[in-house]
Amino acid sequence: MSKEQIIKIKLVKSGIGRIKNHKLCVKGLGFKKLNETVSVIDTPSNRGMINKISDMLEILEN
Repeated sequence: MSKEQIIKIKLVKSGIGRIKNHKLCVKGLGFKKLNETVSVIDTPSNRGMINKISDMLEILEN
C-alpha cells in the first residue's frame, strides 16, 4: 500500500456572493470558516474543487 499524498490548503477569501457551485466546493473541501487550514487527500475530485476555487485558496507547503 502506497502512502497517500496530502495537500494543505487555506481559505483566504469568503464565499459570500459566489455562485452555488463555488460555495459547495468550499464546503466539500471541509472549510467551516475563513482563514481555516485543512488537509485533504490528493485525489482527482479534490484537485477539481481546488482548481475551481483557486482564487479563494492558498496552497501551503507540506
